[in-house]
Amino acid sequence: MSDDDPITDFNRRSVDVEGVEKTVYVTGAGPAVVVLPEMPGISPDVLRLARWVRDAGFTVHVPSLFGTDGAFPTAEGGREVVHRACVSAEFRAFAGGGTSPVTVWLRGLARRAHAECGGPGVGAIGLCFTGNFALTMALEPAVIAPVVNHPSLPLDDPGGLELDEADARAVSDRLGRDGLTVLAYRFEGDRWCTGQRFAAYRKLLGEAFDGRVLPDSAANPEPPPFFADVVGTPHSVVTAHLVDEAGHPTVRARDEILAFLTDRLQSNT
Repeated sequence: MSDDDPITDFNRRSVDVEGVEKTVYVTGAGPAVVVLPEMPGISPDVLRLARWVRDAGFTVHVPSLFGTDGAFPTAEGGREVVHRACVSAEFRAFAGGGTSPVTVWLRGLARRAHAECGGPGVGAIGLCFTGNFALTMALEPAVIAPVVNHPSLPLDDPGGLELDEADARAVSDRLGRDGLTVLAYRFEGDRWCTGQRFAAYRKLLGEAFDGRVLPDSAANPEPPPFFADVVGTPHSVVTAHLVDEAGHPTVRARDEILAFLTDRLQSNT
């Protein structure tokens, strides 16, 4: 896959949450799932994942947070997007920054999506730069199925979590109180999402954290240029490094995510 995606099978909406407008691409029917972009944006691989979620029986919402929507992830363009995001007031890319302010907007999106789509609640899938955002979104009561894929923030602390202390306590309390589970994935040798980071999640969340690790050998050996040249390590389990072959470990991970969402969002609909 080396072409841009025109995103013609999604409805393009401008969504206002407390006076802040962002573009959101919506498709499907059924309970809502927010699929967050990964660096360097809403790539064709992110949209492929969103379509799989849609086809499993969900209304998918893909918010535009950075980059060029639908663009194939090149190395040069990706570096520019990363730089802009790292200095943006919406994101906290480095240790000590705490929770990214954009998660407040995302919780509002989840709340609106739940009101529109109904069902027992909303799913959230975070990817890479937005990986931990899916967990922080669980501070919104509507979010009941968070999926944290290879969370890369903070970039400069391999054992850190992109949460301030108050939000960390609140998320842990909420998961325990409501009996929720966080599903998470990473590759074993991923230098952006390390074993130290998964250990930190486990320490914070206990049995509520279901962290699963794939061998590096399962990663697509020919990902798009941004992932080959900039990321430089097995990283994106269900997007850029997925191998779309029946029975492949990355496809099993995708199917586990779809089953997780189905169990939590469709069992009572």
